[in-house]
Amino acid sequence: MKLLFRLGKEAIRYKGLYVVAILSTLALTIINLAAPWFLSDATQIISDGITESGLQKIGGLTILLTALFLLRVVFRFFSNFLAHKAAWNLVRDLRVKVYDKIQSLSMSYFHDKQTGDLMSRVVNDTATFEMLFAHVIPEMITNFITVAGAIAILMAINAKLALLTCIPLPFIFISGILFSKKVQPHFREAQASLGGVNSKIQDNFSGIHEIQSFGKEERETTAVKAHASRYTENLLRALKLAGIFHPSVEFLSDAGKVIVIGFGGFFAYYNGLSVSDVVAFLLYLSLFYAPISGLAKLLEDAQQSYAGAERVMVVLDQEKEIQDEPGAISLGNAEGRIEFRGVDFQYQDEAPVLKNVSFSCAPGQTVALVGPTGVGKTTLVQLISRFYNPTSGSILIDGRNIKSITLESLRKNIAPVLQDTYLFNATIAENIAYSVPEADFEMVVEAAKAACIHESIMEMPDGYDTKVGERGLRLSGGQKQRIAIARAILREAPIIILDEATASVDTETEKEIQRAINNLSKKKTIIAIAHRLSTIQGADLILVLKDGYVVQSGTHNELMAQDGLYRRLNMTQAYVGDETIDSLYKARVPGYSFVGGIANSM
Repeated sequence: MKLLFRLGKEAIRYKGLYVVAILSTLALTIINLAAPWFLSDATQIISDGITESGLQKIGGLTILLTALFLLRVVFRFFSNFLAHKAAWNLVRDLRVKVYDKIQSLSMSYFHDKQTGDLMSRVVNDTATFEMLFAHVIPEMITNFITVAGAIAILMAINAKLALLTCIPLPFIFISGILFSKKVQPHFREAQASLGGVNSKIQDNFSGIHEIQSFGKEERETTAVKAHASRYTENLLRALKLAGIFHPSVEFLSDAGKVIVIGFGGFFAYYNGLSVSDVVAFLLYLSLFYAPISGLAKLLEDAQQSYAGAERVMVVLDQEKEIQDEPGAISLGNAEGRIEFRGVDFQYQDEAPVLKNVSFSCAPGQTVALVGPTGVGKTTLVQLISRFYNPTSGSILIDGRNIKSITLESLRKNIAPVLQDTYLFNATIAENIAYSVPEADFEMVVEAAKAACIHESIMEMPDGYDTKVGERGLRLSGGQKQRIAIARAILREAPIIILDEATASVDTETEKEIQRAINNLSKKKTIIAIAHRLSTIQGADLILVLKDGYVVQSGTHNELMAQDGLYRRLNMTQAYVGDETIDSLYKARVPGYSFVGGIANSM
């Protein structure tokens, strides 16, 4: 009931549609209850013997019944269509609401979540609300009124026979309660396993290149089959219980009809129950037991809807870890001064990632972060955008603690260029303009020129209207990186974050990307995570991280003058050319030789 109350508050915005649908349902129910009465009158006239006046009455009843049945068509349309219209509008709103809630949650929420399962909650679980609001609730209202009206009329015809008709009801209701308790966990598991199916399929489609490259099609088909089988098994457990419950309710309903037929004949013989009364009783008995027979299906649909609603509400009830603090103010247009004061950070229940990190940079300066993989470089830049909160310490921009700044204004002043650049399945122009949708074409072109990608775009068949494909699959890594840089340039944010922007590209492309980055230097505050140390030698400040600590800081020349980690990394890359190759070299991996710093398969 608590869940229904919450859902009712969501549906209240469509109360106009629901009111008309409910009124149409009531009118439909009244027509259904009235029709047997008029049929009973016609039967009585015929059983008394047809006279001229009786024939006129039958003619009038025929016209009346025809009008009622036509009205039933009209009210049935309004009842069904308006209920569906309201329900699907509600589903649309909830889908948007669930999606909006998910995209507003902190990055930590997504650490143990699968994209397919989240999609299932947005698409599949919300769809069950249509069943609830367009079928279950309206039919329950109709059935309750129909049963109440039918039993009242049956009592008026013959109270004793009506009471005998009700004998199966307690058994039906008790079995319904037991069925609901038993079937609910299975529907809940079925909805969860459906999310698992979506997660596996989405994961496989994203990794289709790897699946085909390593020839794992059969293995992944088996894995998808296992997930699909788990969903089917959970659903069949629920349907098995429904398969037992449905015929049981039908049997109890039929038992009520048998009681009426048996005792109806008895009362007709001994108490003078008229033929018209018996006919009316049988007609109303059908109205009485039809909703009760449908109770099994309604309970099944209700439990399935409830299972979906639970999963939806878990998302909507999720608290935002990162949100505006009370009294947060807008940053406005920042200058770009950044300061870390004793910042510590660790993910939940994990070892500390950053420990007592302190540094500052002036507007227009470039700060480079270097160090082995896993020392917290990416985490550090994510703290600046406040995707996470520091465990302790503080981060300031222009002298203001970022916790006192609204998230919208903070992130408006920061433009990221990530190593794993994400491009939307749209045109190149649309991807560049994503950061500033209102930008005109000339602004997009200027940003592309500044990012040294304009000439490459113009060589493409459709130029700026070229579709990049899902995740930019039609472009090279270097092209995607430079488009991302153009996107950052167009935003005109005072702070640029470069997370290994030149990683995984060839030397020539690296020069192009570095030229684009140099165009930003001294104009923007740049925080750059360096993969190739040769790209950050001109940085104003280089921070060397190890085990979460800043173990060295200074310019390139200052750090090269010290016998420390930075100098060793530079010397290693000068010989080997890449940290990954260096790791293989140190490990002396069997099957590889190293000639001139290049790993070759033996």
